Amino acid sequence: MKLPNLFHVGVLAAVLSAFGHTVSAQDSPRPNILFCISDDQSYAHTGANGDPVIQTPAFDRIAREGLRFVHAFCDAPTCGPSRSAILTGQPIWRLEEAGNIHSTLPAKFATYTGLLEKAGYVTGYTGKGWSPGRLEPGGRTENPAGKPFQNRRLKPPFKQIRNTDYAGNFEEFLSTVSDTDPFCFWLGTSEPHRGFEAGAGRKSGKDITKVMVPPIFPDNEIVRNDIADYLVEVEHFDTMVGRAIALLEKKGILDNTIVVVTSDHGMPFPRAKASLYDAGSRVPLAIRWPKGIKNPGRDIEAFVNLSDLAPTFLQAAGLEVPDMMIARSLLDVFEGKASENREAAYIAMERHDGCRKGGKGYPCRAIRTEKFLYIYNFEPTRWPSGSPDPSVCARSIPYGEIDTSPTKTFLMEHRNEHGIARLAELSFGMRPAEELYDLANDPHQMVNLAGTRGMEETRAALRQRLFDELKQTGDPRVIGGKVEWDYYPYYGKISAKGWTVGEMPAETNQ
Repeated sequence: MKLPNLFHVGVLAAVLSAFGHTVSAQDSPRPNILFCISDDQSYAHTGANGDPVIQTPAFDRIAREGLRFVHAFCDAPTCGPSRSAILTGQPIWRLEEAGNIHSTLPAKFATYTGLLEKAGYVTGYTGKGWSPGRLEPGGRTENPAGKPFQNRRLKPPFKQIRNTDYAGNFEEFLSTVSDTDPFCFWLGTSEPHRGFEAGAGRKSGKDITKVMVPPIFPDNEIVRNDIADYLVEVEHFDTMVGRAIALLEKKGILDNTIVVVTSDHGMPFPRAKASLYDAGSRVPLAIRWPKGIKNPGRDIEAFVNLSDLAPTFLQAAGLEVPDMMIARSLLDVFEGKASENREAAYIAMERHDGCRKGGKGYPCRAIRTEKFLYIYNFEPTRWPSGSPDPSVCARSIPYGEIDTSPTKTFLMEHRNEHGIARLAELSFGMRPAEELYDLANDPHQMVNLAGTRGMEETRAALRQRLFDELKQTGDPRVIGGKVEWDYYPYYGKISAKGWTVGEMPAETNQ
């Protein structure tokens, strides 16, 4: 929960004084902010986080010269809701329509970018900012990530990688900022969102035999190549981050810039993106800020949600955090203080792509601690990955919450074969109301222990802890009142028959 406002000022003063600065514009100019966010990247896929194949020198540098977060989680493993939580500093169950993808972000919810702009910051973004959805129904006329800078183009190294020169657009943005004005820039690539160029991994020289295949996938050449192609797109994002860092160094302002590198949620593979398991919700996070981080080079074991970034940015700029932003600033972590009440992350999902009859979602909540992942599924009779019937999916594909891919196709085509059937069921099958995973013995969350002997006390305690948090923070699914996520308008392209935007039919479990 957010700390009292008077303490915000004290924390900021303590951070600055620890480095020989006082809170004054002359002695310590307000920090710039460069927020770099990839699209669909899991925690494991950086060099600093242990992947033996990928090359991410920019992320690794920020982690080495700043802080590497070991337990960072998105608020929702789906693009729009995750980005809404980042901007507003709130969990998605407090954000009404913004809890759904292809929706809107109501203007009544304050964003850190808007508050910084009012305080004199110059804001901008390139690539993918808040998206996908429509802003006008929520009362906004501009993307809340900032003013757009999208003009510069480049020749991408592979097909399916966008030709947007993200770093070049950041350079153009910097040319509009005076030397006396602080800035806040959102560098959001569309990579590594699908699709990928088939064979890009091999063409880039990757040794397919060294690709790490999580046990949730079959270990074969098809999957290995699919992962390698995905890693190439992660590397493209990292290249853009590296070029942006070089621009800050050239201007001599890198050390007074908070540089954040992360992703909106996990990889676009089965049982990852659009799920509450670690492959979908645990994300890379590194932050560098020499003027505000004590003893850089630390690995941070504290649990954080990406929504914590909004109050962090505001406090670092010396601004008051609005009461509606209930996420917790990371300034205490920057100072190296003992992190109290950072022993869990909370993750949520409502409607992703409307891939059940009537366009309904798969509402679920989770608490992730060091030892356990506990998930509560509010509608366990619905298909978690979307209906197998493509005609009821907005995307007209079976199990439409999972992006089409070689890995998904292989699982579907071989789902009745020995060794594949269990993996396919984990990706596509129904799930019970409660799930509990022992992370020490089951790090990839493949064996549900809810309801087993010896785990009842743990299950009950985690359920209570999760529901206490949901009650305290006003989740309508727990405290009562209108629960409207299944019925909010869907502003994505609808190719399925059977439902219309804003006119959801009565309850159905398909």
